[in-house]
This record gives sequence, C-alpha cells and structure tokens, in this order.
Amino acid sequence: MAGRPSCCNSSARSTPFSDSRNIFLAYTVSLQERSIVLSDPKRRNALSLAMLKSLQSDILHEAESQDLKVIIISAEGPVFSSGHDLKELTDEQGPDYHAEVFQTCSEVMMLIQNHPVPIIAMVNGLATAAGCQLVASCDIAVASDKSSFAMPGVNIGVFCSTPAVALGRAVPRKVALEMLFTGEPISAQEALLHGLLSRVVPEERLEEETMRIARKVASLSRSVLSLGKAAFYRQLAQDLRTAYHLTSQTMVDNLGLPDGQEGVKAFLQKRKPVWSH
Repeated sequence: MAGRPSCCNSSARSTPFSDSRNIFLAYTVSLQERSIVLSDPKRRNALSLAMLKSLQSDILHEAESQDLKVIIISAEGPVFSSGHDLKELTDEQGPDYHAEVFQTCSEVMMLIQNHPVPIIAMVNGLATAAGCQLVASCDIAVASDKSSFAMPGVNIGVFCSTPAVALGRAVPRKVALEMLFTGEPISAQEALLHGLLSRVVPEERLEEETMRIARKVASLSRSVLSLGKAAFYRQLAQDLRTAYHLTSQTMVDNLGLPDGQEGVKAFLQKRKPVWSH
C-alpha cells in the first residue's frame, strides 16, 4: 500500500483540491471524510516550508463545514516523513528563515489539536523528527507493524526540541528522553506500548482499520465530538480541581446541544439517534 487510501481512486469525490508542486495532495474521500497525503516519497516526504504551508492550508480547508467529520493524514512511499528538510536548515538560509520554518511547523501541530474534528495519522513506514512529531500531534494514530519512529536529530548535532513538545505529551518522560538522547528508533509495537500509537495492525490491514475508525467517528455527532475534543485538550494542562470544574461545565454545555438531547432521548426511547450536527 502506497499510503493513499484506495477509496480515493475512483469517482469525482477523489479529486484533489490541493497540489503544492506535486508534493502534497488532499483528497475529499466523501463529504464527511478527508484524506491528506504527503506525496514526495523521493525526498522522504520531508516537511519543507512549502509542505508545511500546504499541510496547514489543507487542514484548514472547509474546517467549519458541518459536513466534515474526520481527517486522515497518510503518506506515499516507505517513509511517512523524515522531518524537516535539512537543506533548509543550513546557514545559507539564515535565522529568519529558520524561525519561519519552526514557527510554521509549530502552528501546524497546534492546528491539529485545535481543529474541530478528529485527525487520524495512518502510518506505514518510518517517521522521524518532525515526522514523528506529526504522528504524536494527531488525535489518533494507526500504524502498520513495519513502521518505526525516531528522534535522530542529536546524531547530526540538532536536538529535536520542537518535536519533543509533542513526543513528551504522548509518551512517558523517560521514554521520550531516551529517544531524544540516543536518536535510536522504536518499533511500532514499542510505540503502541508507550502511547505514541492508538493501534498497530499488519500492513495489509492498515487502510481497512484506519477507515473503520474514521467511519465510526464520521457516524457520530460533529458538534458533540468538537466540544469534547476541545475540552479534553483544555483540561490536560489544568490541576485536578480545575479540570473537573471545566469538564463539569462542558457536560452541562453538551446537554444543552440539540444532539446531546437527541442522543439521550434516543437511548431512552430505544431508537437510533438522528444527529443534526
């Protein structure tokens, strides 16, 4: 599997709405599901500034559309992403350009968590440095058993400080620091054990399992999921009392949503809910 969901290969629904120098493609799989594919395998899907800006644009594309329910990020080739384009990080570019690269990357990673719909990483291969950061930033991450993950910047004299932000929030501190201090990769099974991944499956089942999760998410209320996602990330940074205060109010707000009441009434009436989103 190259990384692009096969469901994107037929009908007008799969027409790409973005193509930045043929390195990046975003497909509307359906009105509810969008597939974004890193498509520069010859350069190991490096997150160049152009790639990052395209990713940012395509994540934001129709973000407020009530039809959009879930986004899937995948890649073509044996490398999900090797991280930043090192050719952009030499002194020929200068500190202002370097600052723009890291600021744009940080904005993309924060955008993923601040986006109103769940974003799923579908990984089939190696994800390193900012590529691993991208996986860690997604809400859900499904990987093939052939995948691996690393923070190898230290090996070339550039500590993975910005990728460490996402990594350190996804895995235990000592696991993150071993990856950061040694640059050695971990397997998909190790990544699953430590919380970097949601699920690991054989390569031939990766697309099937990812789409199963995506379609389950897409079948639910967008407004409820959006409210819940925002509250989940907001409470993580709080102390226990504040977290419960915030989420208690979120539960009240949830019950005030039309879909909140529809779900409760449908359960009590033993019928399927009809979401208005």
